[in-house]
Amino acid sequence: MREVKIVTVVGARPQFVKAAAVSRAVAALNAADEGVRLDERIVHTGQHYDENMSKVFFDELRIPRPAENLEVGSGPHGRQTGAMLARLEEVLLADRPDWLVTYGDTNSTLAGALAAAKLHLPSAHIEAGLRSYNRRMPEEINRVVADVLAELLFCPTATAVANLAKEGVTRGVRQVGDVMYDSVLFNAKLAEQSSDAVRRLKAEPKSFYLATVHRAENTDDPLRLAGILSAFERIDRPIILPLHPRTRKTLGAGLEKIGGTVRVIDPVPYLDMLALERSARMILTDSGGVQKEAYWFDVPCVTLRDETEWVELVEARCNRLVGADAGAILAAVEAFESAGAALPADRPGDLYGDGHSAEKIVATLAGREGG
Repeated sequence: MREVKIVTVVGARPQFVKAAAVSRAVAALNAADEGVRLDERIVHTGQHYDENMSKVFFDELRIPRPAENLEVGSGPHGRQTGAMLARLEEVLLADRPDWLVTYGDTNSTLAGALAAAKLHLPSAHIEAGLRSYNRRMPEEINRVVADVLAELLFCPTATAVANLAKEGVTRGVRQVGDVMYDSVLFNAKLAEQSSDAVRRLKAEPKSFYLATVHRAENTDDPLRLAGILSAFERIDRPIILPLHPRTRKTLGAGLEKIGGTVRVIDPVPYLDMLALERSARMILTDSGGVQKEAYWFDVPCVTLRDETEWVELVEARCNRLVGADAGAILAAVEAFESAGAALPADRPGDLYGDGHSAEKIVATLAGREGG
């Protein structure tokens, strides 16, 4: 029996949700007893401390608990990434894995990729090739560096593959689909069984809008945040706004002045969020993941950013990119409403794979010894 050792580095709740799909695929491959066994160890950097990441969180979503928590915590980018790098190096020196696996574009992703490269260990980057082409975003820097250093680059879309090719990166590139789609298919069923968020909030399905605002480009810029909230206040349908702590802190006393039909609530657990997304008439968000979840739930999405990594959604007319201008936001909402708040009938249904991305990733990790 050949053994392949994997260290998976994650640092934020969305990464755990995605990594869980790969962990389930690892367990399935091991159960199939095909002459190779994957020994996966999950390391949580502690980049984001989330009170919801308790035993209940892991049990509810059937997510493997991390083998180790580095407890780095928050802080300036350089200090945080440096602390992660030092502590990850100790873990990797002790484990000497065959693969270091990272997800997405957080500082944990960057630290994992750097630590592996410095120790001459092969790394695999899941969600490779995404580009906003905005180098002012720390996420853009993180994903570019992770891609340059990775030996395996698992891309969710053909666009991601093309982005890498433009940068001269072709070796080790695999288009496998989006592992987040695997996660949504699995967790949407759990949400249907266990979430009562829509009923608890007394929301009428397909009659309310769901909004999220959390990206620093919006929350740290008073003019942008004011433009977004101004648009929300002029919309005549109920808007449910689970408010991110960063946004709440920025608003301060101004939170009480939000008017119109906006209903501000505390952040909700992941399964509740999926239930609200599925029941929403429209979604207004600056989140990358929520843009895709809207598409998978057949809900029109208005994206409160100037650019998006998920350009396929814009090209398919499922997503309208509006920035933070109140007039543009309202125009996009009206355009979707004029079409009955429905996505185009001719939209492609397989932009992000077939829901078996994790299986493809695990098969590749199990069959390769490097490069």
